[in-house]
Amino acid sequence: MSEQADDRNDRAIVLYDDDCGFCKRLLSKFLAWDRDRRLRPVALQDPEATRLLAGMDEGRRMASWHLVTPDGEVRSGGDAVAPMLRMLPGGSVPARMVERMPGTVDRAYRWVAANRTAISRRLPGRERAKPRAERRIAERA
Repeated sequence: MSEQADDRNDRAIVLYDDDCGFCKRLLSKFLAWDRDRRLRPVALQDPEATRLLAGMDEGRRMASWHLVTPDGEVRSGGDAVAPMLRMLPGGSVPARMVERMPGTVDRAYRWVAANRTAISRRLPGRERAKPRAERRIAERA
């Protein structure tokens, strides 16, 4: 475990909507990819999220997911995708692709966010995936 980020201060924080099954399922996939445990999930509904996003109004806070890097930088929505990918094994190549098309990534993020309930309903294995995602998130929190 010497290569893993075991100190909470060395991990980036992923702030997600705990009331969104699709959000939890997607976050769970990223946490599975995160073999080095560089990401720590925190629900937007948690008091820690309010502290981490101090100065951000609740509407903006709840409208998106956010990444807080170990140095305290906050990135949100599509703007947070590339920095998060860079923290994952093999993620630098997809991060470079994302960085080359920021407008497209942001529009895609906003479309998915606006349609997450409908997308979630169409995903196979939804009922089995939800408890598995919740377990993985709880293990990493």
